[in-house]
Amino acid sequence: MHRIVTITFSPCIDKSTSVAALLPEKKLACATPKLEPGGGGINVARAIKKLGGVATAIYPSGGYTGRYFDHLLEKENIPVVIINSSNETRENIIVYDDSTGNQYRFGMPGTPLNDAEWKACLQAVKDIDDIGFIVASGSLPPGVPLNIYAQLARLAKNKGAKFVVDTSGEALKEAADEGVYLLKPNLGELCTLAGKTALLPADILVVARQIIAAGKCEVLVISMGAQGAMLVTKELAEIITPPDVKRKSTVGAGDSMVAGIVWHLSNGHELMEAVQFGVACGTAATLNEGTQLCNKEDVELIFDQLKIAVQ
Repeated sequence: MHRIVTITFSPCIDKSTSVAALLPEKKLACATPKLEPGGGGINVARAIKKLGGVATAIYPSGGYTGRYFDHLLEKENIPVVIINSSNETRENIIVYDDSTGNQYRFGMPGTPLNDAEWKACLQAVKDIDDIGFIVASGSLPPGVPLNIYAQLARLAKNKGAKFVVDTSGEALKEAADEGVYLLKPNLGELCTLAGKTALLPADILVVARQIIAAGKCEVLVISMGAQGAMLVTKELAEIITPPDVKRKSTVGAGDSMVAGIVWHLSNGHELMEAVQFGVACGTAATLNEGTQLCNKEDVELIFDQLKIAVQ
C-alpha cells in the first residue's frame, strides 16, 4: 500500500441546510445546518477515510473558522499537516429547496495566502517520505501562483510519486504542461486543456488522445456527471456508466470519485477497476444530502453492479 497525501490551498467549512421554499424578500426558516470540512483535497482525504483508508491532508488554516475547521477534521480522525495562515478560513453555504428539489451552492471567495504560507504547504509535502500518491484538488485562492500545481508536479517526480490533479482554468493548463500522472477534467475543463470553447461528442476521444500523446498526463478520467466517466490512456478508451440513482446532492461527488480511484490504485488494483470503483464512489456520494460524500456500503453495492455490467 502506498502513502497518500492530499493538498488543498482553499479549504472551507461547508454549511448545508434546507428550506421549505426558496423565496425572495422573505425570512426563511432553515433546517438545522450541518457543518463539514470541505475543499477538494480535504474531501478526497475524508472520502478515503470513509472507504477504510488513510490519507494525510495538508492545508492552510486561519482565524476562528480555521480552528473550528481543524476541530471538524480531528473529529473524523483525519491525519493532517496544518499551515497556519493569517486570514480566516472561508465558509460556503449549500441550501436545498424542498419545494422544487433544487440545490443552491454559494461559494465564498478564497482566503488569500501570502508567499510564506503557500510555500510552507509545498515544504510540508517535501517533508513527508515514502509518498505513493499526491492529490492536488480544488481552486486556488488569491496570492497563490497559477503554476503551483506545476511546481507540485516537479516535486512529485522528484519523490517518485504519482501526481493526481483535479482543478480548472490556468492552474490546470500549467499542471498539464509540466506533465502529471492523472488528470480528472470535466467536459468544460477538457475544452480548456484543448484550447477550445466546445467539443462535439465525437471529438472527446480524439482530443483526449492528443493530450496524452503530448505528454500532459498518462491517464485522463473525464467526468460526465450522471453519465459516469471516460477513461483514456494510450491503450484504453472506456466509458464507465453508473446505474441510475435518485440523487440528493452532487457536492463532493467528483472528490469522492478521485478518492476511490486513488485508494483502489494504492491497494494494487489495475487502472480500469480503479476507475470503476471511483465512479461507484462518485455515484454513491450523490445519494446523500449536503456534503456527506460517499458511504462504503453504497459504494460496494454500486461497484458490484458496475462489475456485472461490464462482464
